[in-house]
Amino acid sequence: MGLTLTEKILSAHLVEGEMVKGSEIGIRIDQTLTQDATGTMAYLEFEAMGVPRVKTERSVAYIDHNTLQSGFENADDHRFIGSIAKKHGIYFSRPGNGICHQVHLERFGIPGKTLIGSDSHTPTGGGIGMIAIGAGGMDVAVAMGGGTYYITCPKIVNVRLSGKLQPWVSAKDVILAVLKKLSVKGGVGKVIEYTGDGVKTLSVPERATITNMGAELGATTSIFPSDDVTLAFLKAQGREDVWIPLCADNDAEYDEVINIDLSGLVPLAACPHSPDNVKSVSEIGAMKIDQVCIGSCTNSSLLDMMKVAHILKGKTVHPDVSLAIAPGSKQVLTMMAELGLLEIMIDAGARILESACGPCIGMGQSPNSAGISLRTFNRNFEGRSGTKDGQIYLVSPELAAISAIKGVLTDPRTVGEMPEFKLPEKFKINDNMIALPVDEKDMDSVEILRGPNIKPFPVSKPMPDKICAAVSLKVGDNITTDHIMPAGAKILPLRSNIPKISEYCFAVCDEKFHDRALEMGKSVIIGGSNYGQGSSREHAALAPLYLGVKAVITKSFARIHMANLINAGIVPLVFKNEADYDRIGEGDEIVIDDIINQIKNGALIIAENKTKSFTFELIGDFSDRQKNMLYAGGLLNYTKEQNN
Repeated sequence: MGLTLTEKILSAHLVEGEMVKGSEIGIRIDQTLTQDATGTMAYLEFEAMGVPRVKTERSVAYIDHNTLQSGFENADDHRFIGSIAKKHGIYFSRPGNGICHQVHLERFGIPGKTLIGSDSHTPTGGGIGMIAIGAGGMDVAVAMGGGTYYITCPKIVNVRLSGKLQPWVSAKDVILAVLKKLSVKGGVGKVIEYTGDGVKTLSVPERATITNMGAELGATTSIFPSDDVTLAFLKAQGREDVWIPLCADNDAEYDEVINIDLSGLVPLAACPHSPDNVKSVSEIGAMKIDQVCIGSCTNSSLLDMMKVAHILKGKTVHPDVSLAIAPGSKQVLTMMAELGLLEIMIDAGARILESACGPCIGMGQSPNSAGISLRTFNRNFEGRSGTKDGQIYLVSPELAAISAIKGVLTDPRTVGEMPEFKLPEKFKINDNMIALPVDEKDMDSVEILRGPNIKPFPVSKPMPDKICAAVSLKVGDNITTDHIMPAGAKILPLRSNIPKISEYCFAVCDEKFHDRALEMGKSVIIGGSNYGQGSSREHAALAPLYLGVKAVITKSFARIHMANLINAGIVPLVFKNEADYDRIGEGDEIVIDDIINQIKNGALIIAENKTKSFTFELIGDFSDRQKNMLYAGGLLNYTKEQNN
């Protein structure tokens, strides 16, 4: 039996465990990336480990999230990250150089390598044949220190592509079709591997759009083969020397197969407030819109910008619509200027934003009250835009551009004949905004620059013999990390200050949670299914840790958030009987006696609701390593113990 592409790369990087589906495996990590919203904490954690120099082949720190400098906090964090990078062997992508995933694809990604990043959309790297996985900042810190990264050995889903996309139907429509089929929970514990004759019809930027938004499936990652299309992209970037051909064996066996005929797809949109709430444009109809935002790590490539400029050429944005465009990198922006695309967009009335995440992470461009905003982004969670009642639709750049002109949701196929959009044979390469670290011999000469907003990493304590705590909050299904720890221009600058940022913890669900949790001192949170989906932000675990949360009990967890809870020393448990969720209310006192031995002796854990006098069963299905991490009080304590 042959191997899938995923199995080939994972096997080549296997450090611990066996390639048995559902078991824990440890893999060697070749590359890491961080961004500034998660990076400050990741580097504080790296410092706490006491490793003088990163041990990966390449680690890159990007500044792309917190670029709105309305106070000293973001600038101080950027300065801190830059000094850490310079001292410890990390490449530093300065503010203005672009979005981490776009730049990493252009300048650093290598087929067949492993990459983890403290951003959930790190799977973008799968567009050039990498195993690229979003992770918590602490996992990235450990990998930078030479540590192993652990995942559950995934099931592998083959999405077999046939045919070719029709004119004005895009890669965004491909991933929206997959989301409609699988849902935001459909990829949990799985890698999505794309094969079939349709693959060769998709450029690297199109493949990267698909793997990027595969994060919304809850998948471990997504991956395309490395082929002649990949080679052409890397050659245009002056990096053809890193290319290797990679694909699945012809007789590879998959756990699941999904067939998608590219030629049968139509323009789609994800409706509020979930990426899997997908409808065709014809189903939605000519809906009046207020705003259009084009960009993000999903759709900010030069290819996307070429299509947008073609549609906007000689036109004017509708007077009732605000159009904002954010190129994905300095390279993209420079080439847009050289090719005349920028002039076309400005003439049409577009507002050109810097090469950064911007509106996607809630940094500016919030729509008007109850405004309808079409965005080429990857998430449309409630309130993420910065406007609580904003109605966010996720669409392709082509659909966004024509709708901006018409003032209503418009099928891009009405534009007329689509020209052939070809990527240049040679991209403009200028890495002057990537600062290199000093030589190891000069490390001691570099001073780490810390601002007053940078607070120490919150200390967790070893697991107690008994958890006895009341329920401080009960929430429903599909609670995202945006619910737990919101983003936006007001909150993101506090990412290096856990005491301060914790004031906003769960504010979307219950504005009184912070004060109540602090007053209780220790507590338990009850959640529904797919708890913690979305961003990889470990602050969604660190803020509850600071507020005294000892355990989170749910119907099910999203992968990254469950790992982050364990990393923080908070016990994630799952109801064996989901009906028990309905029997527990806020304020109920939950007791788990002898929890250490219960976890040691097996996956089934008995808990008691003291308030309502009944016992219920929980599942704590942890690997031996995860158990030891929980006993120690989290990954940082565990790593220190191992080092000692």
